[in-house]
Amino acid sequence: MNQKNDTSTDFILLGLFPWFRHPNLLILIIILIYTAAFTGNAILLLLIWLDSHLHTPMYFLLSQLSLIDLAYISCTVPKMVTNYFTGKKNISYFSCATQLFFFLTLGLAECILLTLMAYDRYVAVCNPLRYTVLMNPNTCLQMAAAAWIGGALTALVHTIYPMNFPICGSREINHYFCEMPAILRLSCMDTSAYEMVKFVSTIVFLLIPFILILTSYTLIFLTVLRMNSRKGKNKALATCSSHMTVVSLYFGQAIFIYMTPTLAHTPEQDQIGAVLGTIVTPMLNPLIYSLRNKEVVRALRKCMGKCYN
Repeated sequence: MNQKNDTSTDFILLGLFPWFRHPNLLILIIILIYTAAFTGNAILLLLIWLDSHLHTPMYFLLSQLSLIDLAYISCTVPKMVTNYFTGKKNISYFSCATQLFFFLTLGLAECILLTLMAYDRYVAVCNPLRYTVLMNPNTCLQMAAAAWIGGALTALVHTIYPMNFPICGSREINHYFCEMPAILRLSCMDTSAYEMVKFVSTIVFLLIPFILILTSYTLIFLTVLRMNSRKGKNKALATCSSHMTVVSLYFGQAIFIYMTPTLAHTPEQDQIGAVLGTIVTPMLNPLIYSLRNKEVVRALRKCMGKCYN
C-alpha cells in the first residue's frame, strides 16, 4: 500500500472504472447524476409532505422510496467523489463495514417496499371498496417499519460474515465502494458455504418478491381489462406502469449481481450493475413517478405557483 495513512486493516478502493481514460469526465457525470437524484427525490418528498391531496397510502410508500433513494446514493457517491479529489483511496475496516451495512439495508428495504407498493396497487384496483380498511394509516406505518427493520436485520448478517473472512493478500477492492461481491473476492478461504447462504437470501428477498409483484400486476391487468371506463383503465395503467418500470430497473441488476456466484461475473460487470442500481435508478425514480403522474405534476405546479406569488 502506498498511502501514508494506511493501516494494516484499511482497504483500498480502486474507484469507479479505474481503466477509464477520462476520469474527469466520469466524475463530472457522476456529480451531475447525484445532484439530479438528490434534488428530484428531495422535491418529491417535499411535495408529498406539503400537498394534502398526496396524503394517501400510495404516496406515503412513495415517500419512503424517495427517502431510501436519497440515502442509497448518498452512502456511496460522496465517498467516491471525496476520494477522487483528495487522491486518497483508503477506507478503514469500520467505515467499510458501515458502508456495506447501510448499502445492504437500503437495498433490501427497497426490495420489500416495492413489493408492498405492488400490494397497495393490487388492493386499490382489485378491491377498491376495502382499500381504506386494508390500507389504513397504521397498516402503512407497519409496512414502512417492516421494510426498514427487515432490511437492517438481514443486512447485519450479511455484513458480519463477509467482513470476518480472512484476507491473505492484497486489500485492494476493485470497486468504488465496499460491496459484498468485491469483498468476497479478497478472501483466501473457501466461501462456497456463504455463497449458498447468499443465494438462499436472494431467493427470499429478490426472487419471491419479484414473483409476488408479477402476480399482483397480472391480477391488476386482468381486472383492468374488465373495466368499462376508459378513464379508469388509463389511470390504473399509468400508475402501475410507473411502478413496473422502477421494479424492472431495480430487480434486473440486483438479480444479476446477487443470484449468481461471485466468480461468475467480472468486477467490471459488478460495477456496471452497481452504477445502474445505486446511481442511475435513484435519479430515474422521481422522474418516472412525476412525469407519468398527473397528481404529482399538479402538486408541483401548485407549489411553484405559491412560490412565485
